[in-house]
Amino acid sequence: MSSIFDLKITVQPEHIDALGHVNNVVYVSWMQDVATAHIEALGLGLKEYLELKHAMVAVEHHVQYRKAAMEGDEIILRTWLNDINALYSFRQYAFYRPKDKAVLFTGNTQWACIEIATGRPKRMSPTFTQAYQPLADSENPADFGIYDASADE
Repeated sequence: MSSIFDLKITVQPEHIDALGHVNNVVYVSWMQDVATAHIEALGLGLKEYLELKHAMVAVEHHVQYRKAAMEGDEIILRTWLNDINALYSFRQYAFYRPKDKAVLFTGNTQWACIEIATGRPKRMSPTFTQAYQPLADSENPADFGIYDASADE
């Protein structure tokens, strides 16, 4: 089973748009950042992708912007896997501000397994299916009282 994965960041000036809050595109970039950090923690980073000759690529994102984040805000980027099949894994995200437990952003991504050389769909190897297990039912990703401090920046 995989678990909830948290990455703590601080909003920097380059994340801010003309309206004075985090730009929408930055949140999508953060989805990629936290997913990458999570798979590396699971032992399937770029090095392993290249060795195995297949990788996961994003095919669909759904996002919901809920509250604005401002420069200097500390934010927890939370992610977890919620489903898997032979070709796809499904990842959820909830980004929140710990000081007030405000959920700023939620989203999900469908990831497809591809053969790197051809870009064609490929069934996941056992290495992938073992690492990409969905979150256990006993874990509650909406419980912001728990925090994985091992993932701090």
